[in-house]
Amino acid sequence: MRSGVIAQKVGMTRIFTEDGRHVPVTVLRLDNCQVVAQRTHDKHGYTAVQLGAGRVKPKNVTRGLRGHFAVAHVEPKRKVAEFRVSADNLIDVGAEITADHFVAGQKVDVSGTSIGKGFAGAMKRHNFGGLRASHGVSISHRSHGSTGQCQEPGKVFKGKKMAGHMGAVRVTTQNLEIVQTDAERGLILVRGAVPGSKGGWVFLRDAIKQPLPEGVPTPAAIRAANDAKAEAPAAEAAPAAEEEKGEE
Repeated sequence: MRSGVIAQKVGMTRIFTEDGRHVPVTVLRLDNCQVVAQRTHDKHGYTAVQLGAGRVKPKNVTRGLRGHFAVAHVEPKRKVAEFRVSADNLIDVGAEITADHFVAGQKVDVSGTSIGKGFAGAMKRHNFGGLRASHGVSISHRSHGSTGQCQEPGKVFKGKKMAGHMGAVRVTTQNLEIVQTDAERGLILVRGAVPGSKGGWVFLRDAIKQPLPEGVPTPAAIRAANDAKAEAPAAEAAPAAEEEKGEE
């Protein structure tokens, strides 16, 4: 069992295949998704990796979390979540997971918080059919009808489908297909719709009901923390070298 990733929903678009068909896709972006901590069976009773994603100012982070990130030597993260993994798929703390963690054609399960729609009636919220349009029904065509029994038990059972707050709950959509990945820009294109609004955080995992395809990287497609630090000085040295050439 591999780790999932924390991604941010950018929006929806479409891409065209070689034969001219268009495929609706949701664009998900990995924003500096790093391993913040490990959970081992000997110490915590289960095996998992704790990931963090997004950027946030240190002053907006609690003191406890600042210390937690300092121990891992990573920048403060906006979103933190844990993913259960097998013991042989643990990832080193500080490693950054790239978009190549998933391959084209792979099935994934995506979890997110659905868009809140406020107070909604039974027909919109639970797809009820409503009452009859005539034959004695007056002013209550969209009501949900009877909700309980008579004296026995004399109450409405908990969980009865009625009008109420709709949306803003955790939703998981299973078996969505990865269409394309872009490791350089950190983009993952998923076929179809993904729960949540634009800018919302979603969790991608390997599909639990489908086998893993061949070529999937294990334990993950990672960019080591040292690699990112090594790239920064090289990028800063290039403009300096160009300025020296210009002066000559």
